[in-house]
Amino acid sequence: MIKAAVIGSPITHSLSPKIHRKAYEILGLEASYNAIEVSESSFPDFFSGLQSEDGASTWSGFSLTMPLKEIVLKHCESADSITTAINSGNTLYRSEGSWKVTSTDFLAFQYLLEVSKDAKVAIIGGGGTARAAIGALNTKVKAVDVLLRSENRMPALRKAAPNLTVNQLDMSEPLDNYDLIIQTTPSNVFDQYALNTERANGVLLEALYKPGPTELVQRYEGLGGRIISGKELLVEQALHQIELFSESKFDFAEMRLNLLALIALD
Repeated sequence: MIKAAVIGSPITHSLSPKIHRKAYEILGLEASYNAIEVSESSFPDFFSGLQSEDGASTWSGFSLTMPLKEIVLKHCESADSITTAINSGNTLYRSEGSWKVTSTDFLAFQYLLEVSKDAKVAIIGGGGTARAAIGALNTKVKAVDVLLRSENRMPALRKAAPNLTVNQLDMSEPLDNYDLIIQTTPSNVFDQYALNTERANGVLLEALYKPGPTELVQRYEGLGGRIISGKELLVEQALHQIELFSESKFDFAEMRLNLLALIALD
């Protein structure tokens, strides 16, 4: 039986339980998947309990959301090279009797981001999701502009994408001339800058899915730009988690359609 959960704080808004439960139902697998409130301060004890308590081996895995994507790497030493490079893991899973961490965010961005080598790309924000995005772009484009409130995030972004030229810009920078924009900041952080953009000639990927639509999405869509929603990112990264937790192969295209339809009105 699959026993999994999404953990983070806050967690009540998460659509992951709805997505995972439906997927396992479609696959005909017995499974439970819940949401568990785990903060940055409580995660060390939570992870320690997974390693020591009786029955811990019954857990298949966990989806990690804010604020756990970085802290998990301080406690779980078995991370793949990509996850280590971007210093962000959103998936904790059991394999061969031990806990491992990976980034299905990275895999989702690899699938969703279709750009030419010379595309002009901007990423808003510098946290774990931004590093997964820029890591996925590492071999796809030549340069990325990053809109930040602080330069403190720049070393980690450059480490995540060593093959790219990474330029820091102010958050107020207009987004008029970009082929691809990836918005990764939390709710309301970028709202005050949305009106600075007066043209939309490309694609905006908005990592948030609740609350939504954001001011930037409304602005960009109103100007005629194309939107990749946070729900598409959520489902894409979940497909890889479902594969890991269930240890089964399935048709991603068919499952993707089913899960996007499931949460379309949420």
